[in-house]
Amino acid sequence: MSQEIEQAVRWKYGSVATSGLSSSHAGVRAVAEAFGYSPEELASIPAESNMGLSCGNPTATANLRPGEVVVDLGCGGGLDVFLAAAKVGPTGKAIGIDMTPEMLERARQNAATGNNGQGFSNVEFHQATIDKLPLPDASVDCVISNCVINLAPNKPAVFREIARVLKPGGRLAVSDIALKKPLPDELGQDLMAYVGCIAGAVLIEEYRRQLAEAGFAVVQVIDTGADLNAYAKIENQSGCYSPASTSLPVAKSACCSTQPSEDDLHRRLIDLLRRYNVNDYAASVRVFAVKP
Repeated sequence: MSQEIEQAVRWKYGSVATSGLSSSHAGVRAVAEAFGYSPEELASIPAESNMGLSCGNPTATANLRPGEVVVDLGCGGGLDVFLAAAKVGPTGKAIGIDMTPEMLERARQNAATGNNGQGFSNVEFHQATIDKLPLPDASVDCVISNCVINLAPNKPAVFREIARVLKPGGRLAVSDIALKKPLPDELGQDLMAYVGCIAGAVLIEEYRRQLAEAGFAVVQVIDTGADLNAYAKIENQSGCYSPASTSLPVAKSACCSTQPSEDDLHRRLIDLLRRYNVNDYAASVRVFAVKP
């Protein structure tokens, strides 16, 4: 099942990367601002690095300092990498990790053409899953992530890997989705709901427990109270939660295909989200932890 999930996530987020969504779309900007990004922050980075996939702003709470090494897990088009790069400065480094080739291609293009055409000299990107980071032990000051850990099938492995690469005293500052109460079965067992950042989320208390078991101290998982229905501002958005359009083209008959079409998958998730208010079950959370 974990391989099926990984393939579905790679497929869906690959389609987002090639969709053309960016901060030039009002809905994409609105989602980013709803989850904590200022208009000034969004204007300071390539518009193509923001695709409306955030559920928070981890760079705002990571307390990044000049000269630090920061790693963004599931970096997408580089939104948080570029914001982090500005905070750590030329003596620091911001590293993006993503398993989706299309996302990394977009991130590298942004790195080459951003910063007023000068490019970013203190960023790098690597293709990998976030439970197997291509980084040395104790080499990182801070790990950030934005609405990605919920997608990982093996979260304890992710937390152990984060602990491995962090220096003693290093910190984790993450925005993510966690559950306030268990999901109904049909939502919790739906693959599209997993890809949409819902079904893969764990309970808030479970999140805390897994971080503590990985060796972290000062663990905080805080419900921000943000409205998760903000994603509905992006029509036909393919990522977290909400392919908001209810006027999708009529899907082709399933009788002639062994695979459901993308429209079929969208329609199923739309139907689920009509019947269940995601805010009743899930929360945008701010996560902070320290490696002793």
